[in-house]
Amino acid sequence: MAALSLLNWRRVLSFSGPVPRSRHGHRAVAIRELMIIFGGGNEGIADELHVYNTATNQWFLPAVRGDIPPGCAAHGFVCDGTRILVFGGMVEYGRYNNELYELQASRWLWKKLKPRPPSTGSPPCPRLGHSFTFHGNKCYLFGGLANESEDSNNNVPRYLNDFYELELRPGSGVVGWNIPATKGPLPSPRESHTSVVYCRKDSGKPKLYIFGGMCGCRLGDFWELDIESMSWSRPEPEGISPLPRSLHTANVIGNKMYVLGGWIPQALASMESSAHDNEWKCTGSFSYLNLDTMEWISLSPESQDDKKNSMPRPRAGHCAVAIGTRLYIWSGRDGYRKAWNSQVCCKDLWYLDTEKPPAPSQVQLVRATTHAFHVKWEEVPTVEGYLLQLSLDLPSPTLPAAQTPVASEKPSPSSQENVTPVALLSAKQLQSLQESGVLTQNMHVNVFLPPGIRLDLQGQTNSNAVHTVQVPASTNSLIQNTTETQPSDMKVITAEKQSDMGGFSESNAVFHSPSVFHLKTLDPKISTNLGELHDLNPQTVIPEASASCTVHSTQAMQSTVTKTDSQWYDVGIFQDNNTVVTQFYLLPEERHNLSNKEENTDIPDNSLLMKQDLMPGSVYRFRVAAINGCGVGPFSKVSEFKTCIPGFPGAPSAVKIIKNLDSIRLSWEPPSSPSGIILEYSVYLAIRTTQLPEENPNQLTFMKIYCGLRTFCTVSTAQLASAYVDCTSKPAVVFRISAKNEKGYGPATQVRWLQDSNKNRKEGKHTE
Repeated sequence: MAALSLLNWRRVLSFSGPVPRSRHGHRAVAIRELMIIFGGGNEGIADELHVYNTATNQWFLPAVRGDIPPGCAAHGFVCDGTRILVFGGMVEYGRYNNELYELQASRWLWKKLKPRPPSTGSPPCPRLGHSFTFHGNKCYLFGGLANESEDSNNNVPRYLNDFYELELRPGSGVVGWNIPATKGPLPSPRESHTSVVYCRKDSGKPKLYIFGGMCGCRLGDFWELDIESMSWSRPEPEGISPLPRSLHTANVIGNKMYVLGGWIPQALASMESSAHDNEWKCTGSFSYLNLDTMEWISLSPESQDDKKNSMPRPRAGHCAVAIGTRLYIWSGRDGYRKAWNSQVCCKDLWYLDTEKPPAPSQVQLVRATTHAFHVKWEEVPTVEGYLLQLSLDLPSPTLPAAQTPVASEKPSPSSQENVTPVALLSAKQLQSLQESGVLTQNMHVNVFLPPGIRLDLQGQTNSNAVHTVQVPASTNSLIQNTTETQPSDMKVITAEKQSDMGGFSESNAVFHSPSVFHLKTLDPKISTNLGELHDLNPQTVIPEASASCTVHSTQAMQSTVTKTDSQWYDVGIFQDNNTVVTQFYLLPEERHNLSNKEENTDIPDNSLLMKQDLMPGSVYRFRVAAINGCGVGPFSKVSEFKTCIPGFPGAPSAVKIIKNLDSIRLSWEPPSSPSGIILEYSVYLAIRTTQLPEENPNQLTFMKIYCGLRTFCTVSTAQLASAYVDCTSKPAVVFRISAKNEKGYGPATQVRWLQDSNKNRKEGKHTE
């Protein structure tokens, strides 16, 4: 059960643009990040259309045109894609209407519609306070309040429980009204109730749910309509149902129907006994109904005076919309004195994140240099920021017990050639294997050490061991997110083990560039109990889990390689979905020992932590999570990139793609750091292959389509016909462009040319 203390309502205090005057009886819908509000009343009926952009916190009044409807209150207001339908409502005191209007929000164009009347019966009469709910290609109208008197000044209320379908045409227009034949008892007449549609997980069938309302007294009953069979029923949810109410809101987010505010009977609110509902009050209570389990959960009580500054105050006749998993509410009245002119309207805008945000897309590389990455990722709606993390860890081993390498009498002289990877170990794991004498015969061990790591392998090792330290003289990577093997041109330092030392003769050497440590042993035993990952020297400037090694076997065998729990370091919290990474935060001891299974999802405070610079020629893994009022959401899939090596050219920049009739034109700017004279550029196109996607979904195959000195090239339609469309985020054709100087090729800039339904688009820019 959610507790009141877990709710984190946020009041929007910083916004711009023309703010609409406060009101009640208005309605709102959401189109992507826009909250669109129409109608309502407060010192007259409002007829303006107001829009609030939740991404920019900006109010604006769109320039509407066409058949602009009169202002109305307590009307029906639904959204289908980018079109909005308005039906009925009160146009002035005592006078209601039954007119239907359509707004094409993409053009802000109003149009009055004339639906065909039902084949049997009359069309809906003028009304207010009805429910108007969209699902599929239909709107469902139920109930409301009609005026029996022809004199608008002499209001004779009649509560309704009639039920209509309105069939829509695709995109624009309507077919007409229909009165469906339903089974079971109808809900009693009412107005100012709520109605939502949800497809239950157990059946997959769409159900329409009605809650509360007013019919001379407040109602608290709950009804269900099976839309396929048109059968009414009255479920009895478990839990404590909200008090009877009207003029509340109900919104579906996920599988929950959130009910907020409204009018409730004064007697029930104060737990007094009364047979009459002649006194009522506004409430700020907040509950949800799990529509799969049919259980009510109360999130805030009726009395919340001590929380008045941290959550919305009681109100009725407000509007509420769901944008993603965030619930927005605006305005409404906070009191009622049985007189039209004694109402006080709220002027505030609030939102509540109902659950943590979803995982963003994978981090994408825009550009890499020797000490920095420019990265980006797809935006997540309604979030307050993003937590970006990196890891220096390498994979670690899982050794199949049934496939242990077979020992031979003597190592073959050529056994060091073409070895097969078996497992991956850390420096500490290697030490454990040495001390216990469990390394397999003819096993070749590579220890990868990031810059600055101190290697200390003094201890008990096999007397036949030979230790070799290899320091790369130079490395190069054409593609930044591709892990490459170590080059053959390496400086080699070899030290035979001295039996009286029991360790490497240069055990305390500090290597200031990426290093590889090789170990050979003749011991035939092996162990898979590898211990914990950590560096051996407490003075190291790189966090513990960054030293790793690779074990190779001379036997040809199948192996299982898995990822262990990596140690992740915070890069920072960012408002935008892109940043330039040059440093990361080193972890304090209490967070350093935290495994992924115990990962803290609270928003971190790194203000007092030390920072570590990125190093040239190093591989870093990235992930990102979105943050909202509920905390840090799940992390994205991991991406891996490599910083540039000094002396090689940087990546080309400012890539543009212009579409022509029978080709496209790619152009780019030279690298900002050419490190000499650029000799040529190469452009590659990701192409389709016969390889099944499930075999390696993240591995793309590229074909070179250009090589030359010009900073532009043309890609023909024939070449594009073989292109692979990458759908890891938005569908896109992928290009890579790299520059070459006298040392060789530098890193590539990856270009994702987005593919969409707009066939008239002339220009695209890379998103990676």
